[in-house]
Amino acid sequence: MLTSPPKTYRVKSFGCQMNVYDGDRMAELLAEQGIAPAPEGEDADLVVLNTCHIRERAAEKVYHDIGRLKRDDGTSPLIAVAGCVAQAEGEEIMARAPAVKMVVGPQAYHRLPEMVRAASAGERVTDTDMPAETKFASLPRRRRSGPTAFLTVQEGCDKFCTYCVVPYTRGAEVSRPYAALVDEAQRLVESGAREITLLGQNVNAWTGQNAKGQTVGLEGLVRELAAIPDLARIRYTTSHPNDMTQALIDAHGEIDKLMPFLHLPVQAGNDRVLKAMNRSHTVESYLEILERVRAVRPDIALSGDFIVGFPGETEAEFEDTLKLVDAVRYSQCFSFKYSPRPGTPAATMDGHVPETMMHERLLRLQAAVDRDQLAFNAASVGQTCEVLVERRGKLPGQWLGKSPWLQSIHFIGEAEIGQLVPVEITSAGPKSLAGTQLVILAA
Repeated sequence: MLTSPPKTYRVKSFGCQMNVYDGDRMAELLAEQGIAPAPEGEDADLVVLNTCHIRERAAEKVYHDIGRLKRDDGTSPLIAVAGCVAQAEGEEIMARAPAVKMVVGPQAYHRLPEMVRAASAGERVTDTDMPAETKFASLPRRRRSGPTAFLTVQEGCDKFCTYCVVPYTRGAEVSRPYAALVDEAQRLVESGAREITLLGQNVNAWTGQNAKGQTVGLEGLVRELAAIPDLARIRYTTSHPNDMTQALIDAHGEIDKLMPFLHLPVQAGNDRVLKAMNRSHTVESYLEILERVRAVRPDIALSGDFIVGFPGETEAEFEDTLKLVDAVRYSQCFSFKYSPRPGTPAATMDGHVPETMMHERLLRLQAAVDRDQLAFNAASVGQTCEVLVERRGKLPGQWLGKSPWLQSIHFIGEAEIGQLVPVEITSAGPKSLAGTQLVILAA
């Protein structure tokens, strides 16, 4: 059945920051075709569900979202399912959801415009090829940005943790070329970005050749980007302990624009569980990395990921995780109950932990993490820090932004989006800080 070409679109991205980046790039692709973003509150002619396979029951949530797109008159927009669920379960989605006209994997979304044309002509199309570099070479050049921007530098994973689908949905580790990344970063800054976060499934595995033909790691790319005059801040995520080189650690003590924040997932605090997860580090080696980071940047804020209830995890092994949390004192963390992913080795392991037990352990872990996050934030009260202004708040004269340590701060003052302003912290909660902008008098 023929349909009219879409005039408006909406991209809904779920999950990680890389999905946010991919969603932005898909929006740019559609805009290049003359398709406009749908006004807030209005139905879109084309909806792209940019999915994440990490969360529990991810596929079922996709079908729920598809159903919610049905209009009162019984019609649906042109629906595309993109991202990791599309890659893993594309054929099943096409079979179960007739309303879906397009399924496109995370390495093939550069072909979305031609898929939209085919779907508008009545076809149902699937593209889950994985030519990683072809995708980036085919995307439009960056033309817009807010004060903060994501920049994917690396995709895929070769680690094959037994619980994880990323190697199957994103493919092998691929590093984007140095020159292409520098060019994209410069364009983001020219369009308003003051802070850039470098993204990758294992971002610190990035490697490339610089302008002199020398092979460099992520620290070399960070040094080059730090030379961009109007770029004020650089971050990177997500890192793997196995790729945390001394050169990258040293960069934290040597590059002012590299923010004092490190997200370094550990997943569990017991060596037997880590081995069962196929993590390439031990608790001791992980803590030794953190010691080296703190040696060069004592004020570093540390973040991590944890999975509770991995198959076979005993109460004593879970308590080892709590001991690790006590030792590190994270500024923030992400924690999840284990949920099996089809096709992963852990899904067929014995000893699956009962749901009620996983839930109870997760609550205990989150209580410990919240305790440390509140303590970290409370230590900021009475201090002054530089805040990058991201948007207006709900109250008159209120603004929202981030500290160098990635704390959310709302403050009262006179500012503009994209400015770096000094703020005195007056109060702290577990998730955010409050403060007042300081007026710097001219000499």
